[in-house]
Amino acid sequence: MIKIYSQQKKSEKWLEENQKRMPVFACILGFTATGLIPGISAAGATPEDRKYTAIADAEFLIKGIQSSYQYPLPPLTNGVSPVFISRAIIESLKIPIYLLNAGLPYPPPVPNINLNGIPAHCLTTGNALPLGIINHLFEAGLKWGEKIAKKSANSYLILSECVVGGTTTALAILTGLGINATGKVNSSHSQCNHQQKWSIVQNGLTQAGFYPMLQPIDPFLLVAAVGDPMQIVAAGMAIAASRYMGVILGGGTQMLAVYALIRAIVKTNNISANLKQMVVGTTRWVAEDPTGDTVSLAKMIGEVPLLATQLSFAESSYPQLRVYEKGFVKEGVGAGGCAIAASLSYQWTQEILLQAIESLVSSKKDLY
Repeated sequence: MIKIYSQQKKSEKWLEENQKRMPVFACILGFTATGLIPGISAAGATPEDRKYTAIADAEFLIKGIQSSYQYPLPPLTNGVSPVFISRAIIESLKIPIYLLNAGLPYPPPVPNINLNGIPAHCLTTGNALPLGIINHLFEAGLKWGEKIAKKSANSYLILSECVVGGTTTALAILTGLGINATGKVNSSHSQCNHQQKWSIVQNGLTQAGFYPMLQPIDPFLLVAAVGDPMQIVAAGMAIAASRYMGVILGGGTQMLAVYALIRAIVKTNNISANLKQMVVGTTRWVAEDPTGDTVSLAKMIGEVPLLATQLSFAESSYPQLRVYEKGFVKEGVGAGGCAIAASLSYQWTQEILLQAIESLVSSKKDLY
């Protein structure tokens, strides 16, 4: 149920070292006005819906099935939120959850760790976040990464995200770090909107004075210019946690960008991290997305161990899940990381995974 897509030996070693350990789950919530650009994302049918996607996902992740919600899951263009995958696994296996608010327009209506960040401006401004906020969020990430690791002996950390428009800010970070990721990133659309993303990124990097690039860009200045609040928190948390435990960066393009950011921070800021403890873990729908090139992107970043759950919805009785096989939604809220953990630590098979997820979907049919 777990396939290795890059760095075979490193990935095998990581899996072997962590298979007898239990996971803890952290989800970093953030917002960027980039997600409000018409057509940029399918994680919410309209720009107005997308303001609430991360908050609604957080509420469902913590509460599970309820008769009503303060922030109901927004309708998607196709399918259901990947939070159904994460919640089904976390609920069944009683995996501990840490929910971190890195910068949202409204506070989540569930217990969370408020990092006192702010939502990012659209990356086209070239001025997404103040540098002071970036430095603060990075320190908060370091603090919580260490805190969770020290509290969770003999565990590994699934570090996930929920940021609408985050694959576009990921493309901006990758490009700014000198990685030619154009045409290689993923999206929640069935056909990735590469041209739209590249136009937005080019605009933002130009506004920031970083395009065309003549010299290496300081990673903190880069995130401040064209990033989102989740990225720098995830980098800090992964760096600190990796000194004590294994880390799954749970996501696709967004977590590949975080991995690249980590490497840049470690290189330029004399900060220690144990990169051998980190893998990127996603879904098969991302790793094998024919409209992106995830594996090639991982190899371009350099030495990224890329894993993916082989979870399939092809045989699901729910059309809302079957559309994942057509390229819709694909990943989010640590869905891939949770499925990898279920198979690694609890030996869950395809049948058990599908049954748990379908059981949750069947419980609340008016959610989609």
